[in-house]
Amino acid sequence: MEHESMEFDVIIVGAGPAGLSAACRLRQLALESGTELSVCVLEKAADIGGHTLAGTVFEPRALDELFPDWQNLNTPVTNAVKRDETWLLKNATTARRVPSMLVPSSLDNKHNYIISLGDLCIWLAQQAQELGVEIFTGFTANDLAFNQDGSVKGVITGDMGRNKHGKEKDNFMPGMELISKYTLITEGSRGHLGKQLIEKYKLDKDVDPQHYGLGIKELWQIDPALHHPGFVMHSIGWPLAEHGATGGAFLYHLGKDQAYVGLITDLNYQNPNLSPFDEFQRLKLHPAFSRYLKGGKRLAYGARTITKGGYNSLPKMVFPGGLLLGCDAGTLNVAKLKGTHTAMKTGMVGAETVFSAMALNKETLDNFTLLYEASWVYQELYQSRNFAPITHRCNAMLGVTWFEQNILHKSLPFTLHDSKPDHSQLQKVKSATEIVYPKPDNELTFDRLSSVFLANIQHDTDQPCHLKLTDPSIPMCSNLPRFAEPAQRYCPAAVYEIITIDDEVKFQINAENCIHCKACDIKDPSQNIVWTPPEGGSGPNYASM
Repeated sequence: MEHESMEFDVIIVGAGPAGLSAACRLRQLALESGTELSVCVLEKAADIGGHTLAGTVFEPRALDELFPDWQNLNTPVTNAVKRDETWLLKNATTARRVPSMLVPSSLDNKHNYIISLGDLCIWLAQQAQELGVEIFTGFTANDLAFNQDGSVKGVITGDMGRNKHGKEKDNFMPGMELISKYTLITEGSRGHLGKQLIEKYKLDKDVDPQHYGLGIKELWQIDPALHHPGFVMHSIGWPLAEHGATGGAFLYHLGKDQAYVGLITDLNYQNPNLSPFDEFQRLKLHPAFSRYLKGGKRLAYGARTITKGGYNSLPKMVFPGGLLLGCDAGTLNVAKLKGTHTAMKTGMVGAETVFSAMALNKETLDNFTLLYEASWVYQELYQSRNFAPITHRCNAMLGVTWFEQNILHKSLPFTLHDSKPDHSQLQKVKSATEIVYPKPDNELTFDRLSSVFLANIQHDTDQPCHLKLTDPSIPMCSNLPRFAEPAQRYCPAAVYEIITIDDEVKFQINAENCIHCKACDIKDPSQNIVWTPPEGGSGPNYASM
């Protein structure tokens, strides 16, 4: 299909911390030098921050560099960390606080802040627009556009107004081709364009498979008597360790008597009966967490995957015609449990690379690698390269990381690896331990559908299904007998179901429930589910999350 086109100097896909930082830095450089430079940011959510979800304890290092006077610019970065605790949950009722001297120094949150990442992105977008960046929300970058030499020349936005059969409705509006000199892909974890670029250009050649966690998070209004602004609590162990899985939990106290609570489940877990959503519900029953939540009210719910393979899994971030940046590449520092500052910094380095290339009239961006490897973000990721492989083996091996960071103050002189992809880890259901989860009490624990309601999803059901099956027979013919079709458990939004209609057992996709976490694209053992963007503006709205 021929598309109408628009041209920009730089197109950025994704209005997250990496994309918006890149946009701001590009326009700063242009204004400082008096250079004409058009920058366009595409965001698939209806509003900035709508699809943005993270913990978030925020390290302001990159923000200090991007806007040195940010504290005078009415930023939503105000709730400084005042108290920081790490707990080992031994079982469903007992816990032991880990002494501060035994916690890896990377987890020290002194000088950090508890924020809403969505609110920070709204603020960054405002700064970007004041600098002259054009931001289009509610538009998906569905496909890549290529030049004849195979380099990326831009993106093609998704059609609007097709029915579930793909036919044009009365409100049909075709997508457009957005052409640029350079294209920056910053979609966040497991971006669908990033995935295509990695495969097409073999950007992950000679690196470990990427690894992911599924983060599930709720916002609570809690008893003012139990609220401590600036309190950060992390935990490891139960409930995941009970099933041989790894990950960790968090409780962060915001202002206004509110708190975030969440669980991150590493997606390399083996038992197909495990449900990250139900493990999260169990977590909230533990006295270490329930003592703060009892009597409170759940306000919002969300889930998002986290790219956590770290340095060992980082693909090449330069491709012909552009850059792959932030969590789309996997720049989260898992040893710090933080990725916003690293995403921002890669966006800034990317912007400086692009601006330099334009000034020199260079088509390639190979200089990015030199600038990136000279930056503090590279040093951070390199020094923490053993953290993910260690924790994937056993949370108890955190002692190795403690030795690296607290005694050596540098990484060990060797590199550990984790060469098994997350989707290949599941045991056959016949050899797996059965897991029975308690029914929700609707006070601390809840079911999936009531949770999805609090994700504020907007989704026209009369549109093509954005969750594609490469082979529609695999869920019933392969995944069901081998793994009891785990999609109905790893999905935190009740998108996938095995149902019986007229005595026929079927695999059903409830696409309207999708909260864009991408767990299905990652964990499906047959790699049969392909996540693609639905119509622009569809999906959750994570206001204040």
